[in-house]
Amino acid sequence: MALSFLLIYIDKRFQLSTHHIFGFFYEVGPEGARLVLSTIANSMITVAGVAFSITIVALTLASSQFGPRMLRNFMKDTGNQVVLGTFISTFIYCLLVIRAVHTSGEQDFVPHLSVSFSLVAALFNVGVLIYFIHHISSSIQAEQVVASVYQELESHIDLFFPDTLDDKQLDRSKEQYANKPLVSSLDLSHLHGYDVCSPHSGYLQAVDEIALLEIAENNDWVIRLPYRAGCFVTIGGCLVTVMSNDKEEISDERCRLVFNTLILGGQRTPEQDVEFTINQLVEIAVRALSPGINDPFTALACIDRLGAALCRLTRRGFPPASVYDDAGNIRLITKPVTFLGIANSAFDQIRQYGVSSVAVSVRLMETLTRIAEQVANKEQYDAVKRQADMIISASDKALSEQNDIADIKQCYQACIDALRPFDDKYRHPHNVY
Repeated sequence: MALSFLLIYIDKRFQLSTHHIFGFFYEVGPEGARLVLSTIANSMITVAGVAFSITIVALTLASSQFGPRMLRNFMKDTGNQVVLGTFISTFIYCLLVIRAVHTSGEQDFVPHLSVSFSLVAALFNVGVLIYFIHHISSSIQAEQVVASVYQELESHIDLFFPDTLDDKQLDRSKEQYANKPLVSSLDLSHLHGYDVCSPHSGYLQAVDEIALLEIAENNDWVIRLPYRAGCFVTIGGCLVTVMSNDKEEISDERCRLVFNTLILGGQRTPEQDVEFTINQLVEIAVRALSPGINDPFTALACIDRLGAALCRLTRRGFPPASVYDDAGNIRLITKPVTFLGIANSAFDQIRQYGVSSVAVSVRLMETLTRIAEQVANKEQYDAVKRQADMIISASDKALSEQNDIADIKQCYQACIDALRPFDDKYRHPHNVY
């Protein structure tokens, strides 16, 4: 719209100049200009309708093959938005320029510059249409979908766990809060607890911990959050527990202040929920293993990406469960994200649904071996060992072919060998097959 007004203004201001410049390439009168603009407008709205139809078909295919939660990734795709916006904006531009072409008055007026730009825009839109066909056909390929979800997972890891730690820092991060007493200058055993109940059911989408910490400091409270982002809260359930020296109940105004630091919604969102994107990869893998789709190669690709994400997390600092103020008083007690919980979310369902697939079990073992080579603390050690033990146990019960079982046991042994350098440090015995 802005461009149409600008070019029409230039045409009116420099009518003679634009007529000579663009009239050299073609000579068109008012009727011809209207015909060109109307043809381009009709073509663009038709192509936009086709593009919308193709997009809806792609969304339907993605929903049936990769799961309905993948629609969010397709709907926010920048390429599709730019293509559809280009077609619609060209259509609107032509409509606005047509009104400037007139034959009334002493002299006909044809905005030569504006009409010329519409021709350039039409040629550009042909290239955009070719790009759109290529882009939409590439975006629904399984490998591309898995890669795009993994890129989002990488960005979430960098956002939620920004600190990359070396060996000494990892050891200190485990001892930093373990050496602090749970009760500093505040005696929690003598505090009175008051529950802030949820007014409705929904998923906890985000928590403003900075605002909660400020509220706790200003009121000399200790606030406990039994849920983290991604958990489901039922109506009337305890959303936050406020512990205070005051025996009187907390006023409704203060309860609202606490509740306003939380966001409840009808669905999970990835803003503060790192497991949300992990669950997307898991859902793609589980659907690929279903009899209706039967695509184990997509499941293997998801396992590779999940293993790469966990390898990145082995050297990241995880947020603590307790948050202290500047004076050393505990103010927030949260439900933190742990490496064990992420590992279970990544591999449990794939292991359960792919227990009868030798290829899936072998790839899971190989992935655990790569993670085992990078473990940095006992929690990671136990998480890898736990998953490996469950895979070998489930395979023994589900498979009857001894050669297949032998292959899985060989991979299991490789995982155990990768963990063996940490045996003395973490004192965890192995059951070697």
